[in-house]
Amino acid sequence: MKKGQVVLLMGVSGCGKTTIGRMLSEKLGWRYYDGDVFHSPTNIAKMRRGEALTDHDRAGWLETLRQLIHDKIQSGDNAIISCSTLKREYRKLLCSNNPELRLLFLKGDYATILPRFKNRKGHFFTDETLLHNQFEVLEEPSANEAIAIDIDKTAEQVTEDCLDAVREFKKAS
Repeated sequence: MKKGQVVLLMGVSGCGKTTIGRMLSEKLGWRYYDGDVFHSPTNIAKMRRGEALTDHDRAGWLETLRQLIHDKIQSGDNAIISCSTLKREYRKLLCSNNPELRLLFLKGDYATILPRFKNRKGHFFTDETLLHNQFEVLEEPSANEAIAIDIDKTAEQVTEDCLDAVREFKKAS
C-alpha cells in the first residue's frame, strides 16, 4: 500500500497556520487538521487564563498528534496538520517513526505577527504575553528540519509558496 504524505505547518500563534492550512487543504484536496483541537480541556483552560503550557502539559497533546500523523501516513491518506511545534524536541517526537512527515515553518517576526494575533476572533489563545512567550521558546528549525516560508505576504502568496514546497516534497519522494 502507498504511504500517505503529511505536511505539518508550524510556527508561533498568529502566524497563519489555520488560514494557510485550510487554503492549502482546499488546493491540494487533502484533509486539514488543526492541532489546537487536540489540546485537552485542561490545557485550553490554562491558555484562556493566559498561562503558558509546560512541556509536561504538551506531552499528551504531542503524542496524540504523533499518532495522528502516523495513522495518516500508514493508511495512505494525505493531510495538512497545523501545530506550533516550537521546540526541536517536539519536532523530533512528531517525526519519530514518521519519515514521510514534512515541515513548513511559517516564519515571521513579532512586528508582523502581533497585529494578526490581535485581530483573530474566537480563539482561546489571546493573551499577548503568551505570544511573547512563544517567541522566547521558539527554536527555529534548521533547513534540514523544515522549509521556512516567509509570511510577510498575502495569505494567497504564502499558500502558493507552501504549494511550491509540497511539489518539491512530491518530486523528492
